Amino acid sequence: MVIIILGSKSDQQWGKQIADNLTGFGVDYKIHIASAHKTPKHLLVLISKYDSLNKPLVYICVAGRSNALGGFVDAQTVHPVINCPPYSEKYAGLDILSSLRMPGGVAPLTVLEPEQAAVAAAKILDRKKEILSFQKGLKEKIIKNDQELNR
Repeated sequence: MVIIILGSKSDQQWGKQIADNLTGFGVDYKIHIASAHKTPKHLLVLISKYDSLNKPLVYICVAGRSNALGGFVDAQTVHPVINCPPYSEKYAGLDILSSLRMPGGVAPLTVLEPEQAAVAAAKILDRKKEILSFQKGLKEKIIKNDQELNR
C-alpha cells in the first residue's frame, strides 16, 4: 500500500497523477493532507495509524516550497519515503533543495515526476510483473518509433 500525503489542498493534482500511475501498477493507495509545519500532531497520528498495520508500505510526500514533509515522515517511520514535490517556477525551481538536503539519519528518496514516484513505489513493493510489463511497453514504443523514423 502507498500512503500519499499532500502538504496542502493545492497539491491535489500532483497527488492525483501519482495515484493514477499507482493504479496502473495495481497498487492500493490512500491520500491525505497534512503539513509538517502546520499540523504535525495530525501527521503523527496518520503515520502511527498506517505503521501499526504491519504490512508493506511506502509513503509518498507531495509538498513544495519549504518541504519538511518528506523528512518529517521519514524520521518517524521505518518504511520507505519518497518525496515528489510539484515543480515550481518560483525561485527558478531551487525550492527543490528543501527536498534534497536532509539531516543526518533522515533519508527520503526524491524524484521529480509523478510517474517516477509510482514506479519507485511499485519497485519497492516488489510489483515485478507490473514493472516488467511497464518496461516492455516503454521498450516497444522506442523500437516502434525508431522503425517509423527509418522506413
